[in-house]
Amino acid sequence: MALIATLNVQAAETPYYNPANPASPSGMTIGYELYKTIGCPGRGLLEAPCVGPVETKAAAAATLADKLDAKLAEKPADKPAMKPTDSDGDGVVDALDRCPATPAGRKVNAEGCELDSDGDGVVDALDRCPATPAGRKVNAEGCELDGDGDGVVDALDRCPATPAGRTVNAEGCELDGDGDGVVDALDRCPATPAGRTVNAEGCELDGDADGIVDAADQCPGTLAGEPVDDKGCTLPKTLKLEGVNFDNDEDVLHPDSLAILEGVAATLKRYPGFKVEVAGHTDSHGSSAHNLDLSNRRAKAVMDYFIAHGIAADRMSAKGYGETQPIGNNYLEEGRVKNRRVELRTLN
Repeated sequence: MALIATLNVQAAETPYYNPANPASPSGMTIGYELYKTIGCPGRGLLEAPCVGPVETKAAAAATLADKLDAKLAEKPADKPAMKPTDSDGDGVVDALDRCPATPAGRKVNAEGCELDSDGDGVVDALDRCPATPAGRKVNAEGCELDGDGDGVVDALDRCPATPAGRTVNAEGCELDGDGDGVVDALDRCPATPAGRTVNAEGCELDGDADGIVDAADQCPGTLAGEPVDDKGCTLPKTLKLEGVNFDNDEDVLHPDSLAILEGVAATLKRYPGFKVEVAGHTDSHGSSAHNLDLSNRRAKAVMDYFIAHGIAADRMSAKGYGETQPIGNNYLEEGRVKNRRVELRTLN
């Protein structure tokens, strides 16, 4: 307001006649605006105007001062607001961005960090296993660890040290097809019957090492190296093939004879150096010559079966004895049935 005071002092030093006229529309004496010499002592109508009323100059000074003070009081114009910086272009400004180096095009959360839907520490854009259960350990690709590489993740693997390349079940354990406790990859006897005791190789125990497992061995104390039949018993010099019988005057094997011959063939396979004679016999019905021929044909029928089931022909010979070696009474039907038989006779 110092400027106002200065203007007031200057106005007071100039003498003037106050031409104010409240009744006039302008508030001044009529003609004053045209002839500002009216009311000035000693001045003609057309001379230079005199100083206006004190009130008018003071008001002008006050108006000017107010304008100047207002100008001085004005704040400098605000600079245009600067656009917040978003260095990685992820839509989150740097001031709020906790992950300021997000690769272009990645989706981020409100803090500017990439999304990790399953919370495993691997962002979705790099996560090859995006639905990992909570709390599981994962590799750099967001997939659960599988230490032994068997395809079953460690968190579910009950056999975490499976050797490479082995087939496993859903629990990561190797397969054991016969359930004997020895995995298939190590099981040399993969079809062991349920409940049998086996060795480290998955094979049944054979206490006397005669080739017949203990569970089926009817003669468990056989001497080492002694040939045995399919029951684990020592082979006699002559083995009658019980149940291998023929109809009267026939050389065709009965179907119920085949199971017996199968067991004998298995025994012969266990002893590849074992040679035998297949001996055929008849009852006394008919002529001796006919019975001799019939017995030869019966022996050959049995030998042919063995050859067809993998026994080498050079290990066997077939011979018929006709009615000359009866083991039953030829006068009785029961005895004649016993005489119509085939036997194996060891040759070494």
